[in-house]
Amino acid sequence: MPIVSINEEDNTNKTADSASVEETKYVRKPIAPSLTSKKDIIVKGPQSAELKAANKHLASKRKTSTILRYLVLTVVGLIMIYPLLWMVGATFKENSEIFSTMNPIPLKATFEGYKNAVKSYGGNINIWKAMLNTYSYVIPEVILTIISSVITAYGFARFKFIGHKPLFAIMMAMLFLPQVVLNVPQYMLFNKFGWVGSKLYLPLIVPTAFATETYFIFMLIQFLRGVPKEMEEAAKIDGCNTIQILVKIIIPMIMPAIVSCALFKFMWTSNDFIGPLLYVNTPAKYPATIFVKLSMDSDSGFDWNRVLATSLISIVPNILVFFLAQDQFVEGVSAGGVKG
Repeated sequence: MPIVSINEEDNTNKTADSASVEETKYVRKPIAPSLTSKKDIIVKGPQSAELKAANKHLASKRKTSTILRYLVLTVVGLIMIYPLLWMVGATFKENSEIFSTMNPIPLKATFEGYKNAVKSYGGNINIWKAMLNTYSYVIPEVILTIISSVITAYGFARFKFIGHKPLFAIMMAMLFLPQVVLNVPQYMLFNKFGWVGSKLYLPLIVPTAFATETYFIFMLIQFLRGVPKEMEEAAKIDGCNTIQILVKIIIPMIMPAIVSCALFKFMWTSNDFIGPLLYVNTPAKYPATIFVKLSMDSDSGFDWNRVLATSLISIVPNILVFFLAQDQFVEGVSAGGVKG
């Protein structure tokens, strides 16, 4: 007969008790469903039926919510795109039909609007030359605006210098100053420089080299606040100077914001009417915005199919550029609202 000591028996009892306690704790401890095996899950029949009903009800609510959401978005999208669809359809209509119905589909299609749109109005200029004039100053403005805004935003976001806060406050105050207030003093200044009527569009291009777009600077600063400074410190350890850090580290990180700023500037400058009207006095150098106005002949009446065709041709580059850079544009605008 085996002899068991009292100590061994006590140890055996303690081990059994601890095992039972650990087993009880293990059973009562909540375990993630993904980490639990099928053998550990014990669900009674009535609970399983209730769970299925609840899941079915939840799936039905989600499906209904998704259908309503897409229905509302579709209706809003159609409302927003309808003016453009009507404009495209109206370019193929006769003048007598344009305002007689809201249906964008023409009853009798005609290309007279486009034929008249490419004719010259107001001298030695047509829609193609007007568009060439437009982008001959739009592209330099976009490039200079981006370069000056990135450098200025980098300076305000990463460097502390004397007068940092007052200068930043003055810059932000300029955000609330309307452009119409600056038109008269700017015209007087540029006229004294002899830039009014310049064939190189100097009054339109030169100011953009001095970071005049406060909104873009603020937007880029918000992005820069979300860029970790540790990356710049690591680049300094590797021997990069300030310019190299800006070009190789900062600009790739804030590229969505830069694309957004470039698109905004491209569209605003392409649609600008007051600037060219003030500083361009040669009909052969008129941009597309002024050419569209010239196509409206108030003496003989408006050929609305021609006016709309001219307008449509002039905005096609803007639409194409937007859709080509749509992904980065949306990313830049949405991220700019949560950075910082």
